[in-house]
Amino acid sequence: MTLLPNSRTAPDGSAVIRVLSYNIRSMRDDPTALARVISACAPDLVLVQEAPRFFRWRKKLARLAAASGQVILSGGGTAAGPAILCSLRATVERTEDVLLPLTPGQHRRGFATAVVRFGGARVGVLSCHLSLRKEERYEQAGLLLDRLAGMGVEHAIAGGDLNEHPGGRTFARLTESLQDCWAMAPWGGEHTWTRTDPRRRIDAIFATKGVEVLGCGVPLGHPGVTETDLRAATDHLPVLAALRIPASDPR
Repeated sequence: MTLLPNSRTAPDGSAVIRVLSYNIRSMRDDPTALARVISACAPDLVLVQEAPRFFRWRKKLARLAAASGQVILSGGGTAAGPAILCSLRATVERTEDVLLPLTPGQHRRGFATAVVRFGGARVGVLSCHLSLRKEERYEQAGLLLDRLAGMGVEHAIAGGDLNEHPGGRTFARLTESLQDCWAMAPWGGEHTWTRTDPRRRIDAIFATKGVEVLGCGVPLGHPGVTETDLRAATDHLPVLAALRIPASDPR
């Protein structure tokens, strides 16, 4: 398979980064296999869903970050599950965990968000896990778009478990404003659910219009990523994207 571009910073200040989105099911499966998958993808940002939320959740997430060459940026229990990990290449400007309105009888949902820099490129980042209920999911997509618009950045990335496939109402709402990275530059595999018989694409990475998508998909056949580890790590397959972020306006 064609390899995704490696992370790098260009002389003009723009940056190529790798972004991984991954539902890790509270690390209830094989955390060693999970760390190997993340490490092999060499991401600059990891958008996590279903991070540990309860007893000693910070310690569990810190162990995963350390084992996969990352550090915790934001989220986890304080965002009701979504989290962001990053490599030491990122310069962190700010972070914020956001809890969404709670529907009685449903799980609490939230966003993990951050603004980071890579070289001269400044980018907003958001990790999400949307509702199983279609009406609530649609409203949460609107809150996601509002949150990105309010970050005060020209370029932004959002990713996560949408609990909906392309063509759905929520997916369409997001793609009215954002690029669906798989659709822009398909690479690797498409479907993310289930890990043993993937037939649906319910996990995705999105980017604002100024971001160049160099490739995006499930890293099947990527060096160091084995089918055994993908099956053992969690119940979803990950999505990996290579993106070129333009340099920010120095003004």
